[in-house]
Amino acid sequence: MRRELDLQADKIEALLASHNIRARVWGGTVLPRTVRFSLTMPMDTRIKKLFSLADELAMALNASSVRIYRKGKTIALEIPRSDPEILLLRHLLRRLPDVPAFSCVVGVDQDGFPLVVRLSSPDVSHLLILGRTGSGKTALMRAVLASLAYLNPPHNLQMILIDPKGRSFRNFAGLKHLAVPIISRLDQVETVLDLVVKKMEERERKGVVLPRLVIGIDELADVSKYGGKNVQAYIERISQRGRSAGIHLVGATQKPTVSVVGSLAKANFPVRLVGAVVSAEEARIATGIGGSGAEKLGGRGDFLLVNNGEVVRFQAAYLGPEEKWFVQQ
Repeated sequence: MRRELDLQADKIEALLASHNIRARVWGGTVLPRTVRFSLTMPMDTRIKKLFSLADELAMALNASSVRIYRKGKTIALEIPRSDPEILLLRHLLRRLPDVPAFSCVVGVDQDGFPLVVRLSSPDVSHLLILGRTGSGKTALMRAVLASLAYLNPPHNLQMILIDPKGRSFRNFAGLKHLAVPIISRLDQVETVLDLVVKKMEERERKGVVLPRLVIGIDELADVSKYGGKNVQAYIERISQRGRSAGIHLVGATQKPTVSVVGSLAKANFPVRLVGAVVSAEEARIATGIGGSGAEKLGGRGDFLLVNNGEVVRFQAAYLGPEEKWFVQQ
């Protein structure tokens, strides 16, 4: 691997030199899905010229694509690995001896450090996961929920899981954290969300936030659309007032449309985990900002974390549909 990286670094420097760009590759980081090279160059270098060479660099490195971006005072050049690794959630959790309560593990960031999101933080409260088929959206949602269960005992955290496809959360059956059996029928959703809203109002009156209650909804767009106006109203009320009662929504959808992600998401889902989408317009809707590049993500766990306009690219943790180690602990 080291020899291959040195050869790629030489190719980068040679190609840039042929365009009169005096750059030096001084280091790199090998991540599960990508390799990132760090470049330095003279202060008078035109950065736009470097960005215009992305396709030529990809050809020289025999890579499907090259991503170039600023990282502090250096320039980062990122290419997909020829032998990508799966980032297994159970292995990642072993690297985290101390995690704040009510936190979930979503993956590793661009420097290879574990990325942890604390639901109880005022800047988080709820999570929205978006991405087309093949983005890794459902696997990431399973990882988020499983890490919450693994890191928090049932007396501190409970869950209600809504799975209209009946496939996404099969391996959660028997989990001690479940407040009710997994909901797979749309005609049951209104009933359970009505109970959640009543519980939320009772908690608000009493000033109670424990145990925290996480409502996981796969295919949020379909649940909202086909569940009817009452279901839509319940989801909106929970997203607006749930935090003060210790109730959190984790929703996932593969349809980043204005009708799904519109004003509700902007107001009440401050943190979004965005995987590969079809177009730049879908990327803008999904992330809430322009120029995120979500339409260029590689899929299979290649994600962006978006919070208050800040964007962090990360490799999502993976939990397979048959894994049950977190249930059996």
